[in-house]
Amino acid sequence: MKYYIIAGEASGDLHGSNLIKAIHDQDTQADIRCWGGDKMKAAGAHLIKHYKDLAFMGFVEVIQHLGTILGNIAFCKKDIQHFAPTVLVLIDYPGFNLRIAKWAKANGIKVVYYISPQVWAWKENRVKTIKSCVDKMLVILPFEVDFYKTWNFPVTYTGHPLVEVIQQEIEEVPIVPLSSKPIIALLPGSREQEIKVKLPLMLSVVDNFPDYQFIVAQAPSLSDELMQDIIADKNVLLAKNQTYNLLKQAKAGLITSGTATLETALFGLPQVVCYKGNPLSFWLATKLVKVKYISLVNLVMDKPVVKELIQNDLNKENLIAELSEILKEGEVLQQMKTDYQKLWQSLGSKPASTIAAEEIIRSTQT
Repeated sequence: MKYYIIAGEASGDLHGSNLIKAIHDQDTQADIRCWGGDKMKAAGAHLIKHYKDLAFMGFVEVIQHLGTILGNIAFCKKDIQHFAPTVLVLIDYPGFNLRIAKWAKANGIKVVYYISPQVWAWKENRVKTIKSCVDKMLVILPFEVDFYKTWNFPVTYTGHPLVEVIQQEIEEVPIVPLSSKPIIALLPGSREQEIKVKLPLMLSVVDNFPDYQFIVAQAPSLSDELMQDIIADKNVLLAKNQTYNLLKQAKAGLITSGTATLETALFGLPQVVCYKGNPLSFWLATKLVKVKYISLVNLVMDKPVVKELIQNDLNKENLIAELSEILKEGEVLQQMKTDYQKLWQSLGSKPASTIAAEEIIRSTQT
């Protein structure tokens, strides 16, 4: 069968790559074309457009790049039409993917959505669009099943794909030492615009922790020149394509909000969650977003498991205080570790990629 898969960011590339492997395991004749990244390409898909050319984050940034975004949408439609897939698989990335889904449904193409947009957080009316143009929704967070039930839209819970990825990493992949000193991991994100804002703030605390080696996880989409310019003369190391190796051996982490917070928790690493964006975009978000937390860890557990430093709270003084707290063997650290264990239990142990591939293939037979 022919599969067209669209992911628009680094986490989507990771989950898309494992989905592609699972599809190939179950459909040895699979012909897969994708928008994504290096991991999806390495898994055996023909990569059409890299996510680094698609990742615009925030209201203001999207408006500034509207011409590019509309051009990408038009190109994507033409490419899908030319490829004529058996099924279109969309991975999160709703601003782009829901437009494609609507067009695909109107053109008689089967649409499966793997990893739901966070409609429970904001733009809940998007569920109406999803119901009208998505043939099957596969969700990865346990509370999403009940959310969609309130909209009378049945969905399938696959389990979270990070669980199987990290379980395998912990059990099978040896640690490659990165420093003789205890390590503090910095995960500033994968988009250039967020790196330029958040990484300098994270680096501002380096001199306050001389007994630790700070190591920055460099996303493959980011240039060495950009990272070196930001790091400048600070005593900081870069770990390119070694994020999991870094998380496995670090003592604590300063982590950008998003999928990385969940990855960090599943590795059992104490963390402080960091977010700072365009002031106007953030102000608009506060008027529209309905959730209590920005980190997936806190959202899944429905409690403040990890400290979130958001916008103006993300400053040197707060970073020093919160990082110092989780480096101590105190009550805060012990409670965080206890909650991390409960998080594992909450997400379950389903082989999400395998289940998702089964559901996608089955959807083409109905």
